[in-house]
Amino acid sequence: MFKHTAIALSLVATASMAGANSLTVYTYSSFVSDWGPGPQIKERFEAECGCEVNFVGLDDGVSLLNRLRLEGSGTGADIILGIDDALIAETRALGLVADHGLDLSGLSLPYAWQDDAFVPYDYGHFAFVYDQTRVESVPASLYELVYESNASIIYQDPRVSTPGQGLMLWMKSVFGDEADQAWRALQSRVVTVTPGWSEAYALFQEGESDMVLSYTTSPAYHMTWEDTDKFQAAEFSEGHYAQIEVAAVLTTTEQPELARDFLAFLVSRPAQDVLPGTNWMWPVLEDAEVPEAFEQMARPETLYFDSETVAENRRAWLQEWRNAASQ
Repeated sequence: MFKHTAIALSLVATASMAGANSLTVYTYSSFVSDWGPGPQIKERFEAECGCEVNFVGLDDGVSLLNRLRLEGSGTGADIILGIDDALIAETRALGLVADHGLDLSGLSLPYAWQDDAFVPYDYGHFAFVYDQTRVESVPASLYELVYESNASIIYQDPRVSTPGQGLMLWMKSVFGDEADQAWRALQSRVVTVTPGWSEAYALFQEGESDMVLSYTTSPAYHMTWEDTDKFQAAEFSEGHYAQIEVAAVLTTTEQPELARDFLAFLVSRPAQDVLPGTNWMWPVLEDAEVPEAFEQMARPETLYFDSETVAENRRAWLQEWRNAASQ
């Protein structure tokens, strides 16, 4: 989810915009920014369906779940787009997602995918991005970053941000029962913890930190649009935590067929060709077009927890992080 500036513009819709041949899609704000995939996907799908797509841009993936939890069956959304695989179990527990009815067997993903409601549309691996002109000794592992590096870092709040949550899960997958000690060791070099990705990356680019939590594919943006390779993603020997972004039709929709058509469109070439060069994530179709710079991006070993494990433990793991962050 590449969010290049601190302020993400949204194509915000209200419930009153919904009509007989329209869809309201809750997503995250950078998806519908001028540089994000939303405008192109909206244009391409509307050309096929003869309908209207109204995006509602919220802060981040966790915010989408919180919005659905708050609105319940009274939600004005037809589709939720932008939660990730870690939040699937909690979202499903709300009882608001419908079966998609699609054959997803041909998709390319970092681990085997079987789900009747959630459709994956892109994926990435979290990474710490650094500026080669600032960092001389690049950590080769998460352990080295936490315990041996002197690099300053910025990351996102795991309570509201899916990248921030991804770091929490990454720390837990590597350090296990000793994750609390790792958080405390890292804390002394944390410049700030931001609400979302955009704020964190903007501060990093302004020189406020040596490294920032982002994605292995983030350097492709700079190579493609800024013609520079000074920004790189550190590769860690333990592996990198994966994030698969998903979309689902809500049971409250009055346009179930049109909503399912939109999900099918998300995993078709017209949409998949847009996502890599705007969302700066890997497409789920192997033959989709990607920027040339993607050929230089790392393809690390995948770490992940199933969403049921995350749902069972997220509150306790968040408390563990909060205890360390408050020191």
